[in-house]
Amino acid sequence: MKKISFLLFFAIGFIVNGQNQLNEYKYIIVPKRFNNFKKENQYQTSTLIKYLFTQKGFNALYQDAFPEELSNNVCMGLLVEIKDESSMFVAKTAIVLKDCTGKEIFVTEEGTSRLKEYKPAYMEALNKAFKTFDGLYKYSGKAVEKDGPITVSFKNDVKKLEEKIDEKFPIIEKVKESIQQTIPVVETSNVLYAQQLPNGYQLVDSTPSIRLKMYKSTMPNMYLATDNDTNGLVYNKEGKWFFEYYKNGELKIEELNIKF
Repeated sequence: MKKISFLLFFAIGFIVNGQNQLNEYKYIIVPKRFNNFKKENQYQTSTLIKYLFTQKGFNALYQDAFPEELSNNVCMGLLVEIKDESSMFVAKTAIVLKDCTGKEIFVTEEGTSRLKEYKPAYMEALNKAFKTFDGLYKYSGKAVEKDGPITVSFKNDVKKLEEKIDEKFPIIEKVKESIQQTIPVVETSNVLYAQQLPNGYQLVDSTPSIRLKMYKSTMPNMYLATDNDTNGLVYNKEGKWFFEYYKNGELKIEELNIKF
């Protein structure tokens, strides 16, 4: 009896703590294509999840529809991921919410469905998972600010970030200019899987380990990138991805095999 009481007390405490954390976030950021799926809005997962979050009282929006305050402080939002452990006969899904540093803030209970067709099965499973949010959320009005590895907004924050990098790494401008130069390229054969962040991607290898984090800049197909203590650029040139950086005063270029 004491054991049951302890487990019940622990579960209630866990839920209350999760609720308090959720209440600090103003926005829910819904990808238009989840990493589990090959197509945008496959099985209408993005549409359904945005709708269900709105129904539960959250301010849900897509990644390409940021209001200005979220662009200036992306840590005000939580990024949605689908935890998909479906098999041939059963759809099993849970919703994972991560902050701007990639830390898990909340995970729902698992929803299941035995419907044979994928679309209705995912819809039923997701609806069941969302019951976890019943009466759970009320925005506290307290904005969340976290010191992530690098926080990039779509306007002024990019300029601020470049200024900070220039202070630590003053030759970053030479890296930008070197795109047009002829420099030996080291090819990386290992596949790196791109996982979405609120402001870019993290590249994960098969072990899995995070190899590189890349953050949006004002230029298309060009990202500010960091690999531990190494700062540089990841960019697309003629359909291929490259990581360009300085090491011991020497410019290095690695061709990346990225799977989005």
